[in-house]
Amino acid sequence: MRCTSNRTKCRIAAMALAVTAVVMTGCGRTEYDMAYELNSDVSGFQLLNVESGETLEPFAADLCVAGGDVKKIGTDFPEVGAAALFDLKNLDTLYAKNVNVQMNPASLTKIMTALVAIKYGSPDQMLTASENVRITEPGAQLCGLKAGDQMTLDQALHILLIYSANDVAVMIAEGISGSVEEFTALMNEEAEELGATNCNFVNPNGLTEEEHYVTAYDLYLIFQEALKYELFQQIIQMTSYNTVYTDRNGEDVTFETNTTNLFLNGTHEAPSGVTVIGGKTGTTSAAGHCLILYVKGSDGTPYISVIMKDVSKDDLYADMSRMLESVK
Repeated sequence: MRCTSNRTKCRIAAMALAVTAVVMTGCGRTEYDMAYELNSDVSGFQLLNVESGETLEPFAADLCVAGGDVKKIGTDFPEVGAAALFDLKNLDTLYAKNVNVQMNPASLTKIMTALVAIKYGSPDQMLTASENVRITEPGAQLCGLKAGDQMTLDQALHILLIYSANDVAVMIAEGISGSVEEFTALMNEEAEELGATNCNFVNPNGLTEEEHYVTAYDLYLIFQEALKYELFQQIIQMTSYNTVYTDRNGEDVTFETNTTNLFLNGTHEAPSGVTVIGGKTGTTSAAGHCLILYVKGSDGTPYISVIMKDVSKDDLYADMSRMLESVK
């Protein structure tokens, strides 16, 4: 079963759309058919298979859990929209504020985009930009793609996660699923499978749309799953990236970028004894300043930390540093 954030308390892992009948025997034989409902508040945690005497393994057995606010560290973050610190070794939530509140994730969306693309695509898969890569939203981070431009999925993932290019996200979505709509449907399906049931994706880049939202806890679930893929881990640790792709006429186009993660590029220092392995940034006027990190303490213990909707870039990194002080 899957114990998830807020809306869905428990889900049975072996089920897709229905729960198999629970059979109880005594004087005769009676079958009880319990329908599977995503939004049901009925917990299956103690559901017994009476015939075998076995219990089902909880979905959250290897996860940090945060049903509400938690404060096990000596600092607080009153100005941020949501924040959390998860100890992955001891499966302990050290801090949680508004982690089940649905918020605009900005480019933290691209973690889910990368996860789906890596799972369903191949690094050497060739992608071709359509007219849909033309994005006119003011301030949107763009690689500068034009219709007919081509690059591999590996190149696109690097540009997506390091430079946070919104046009590349569209190209990835169309290359994997044929359309943005089909790809975002797949994003939502995969999120649901992870137990991230308080989010809804309507685009692959995180540009502001009314029905596009996620929670800090769902981001933890998604980010932790993405970290299982070696390619994802490699990319989020990189401080810069240089590549050459081709335009519609077959001419070379050189692209060079540095990471948007200020801990990695040396602009901001992590607290002593804390190593920032990698992460993802996100910023829009609606989402504020957002950051999710994978870090390790001096003893090697891994952590995931996330802050959403901070008031400025400087405040974001200052607040994240204060949170990471607890890692020591």
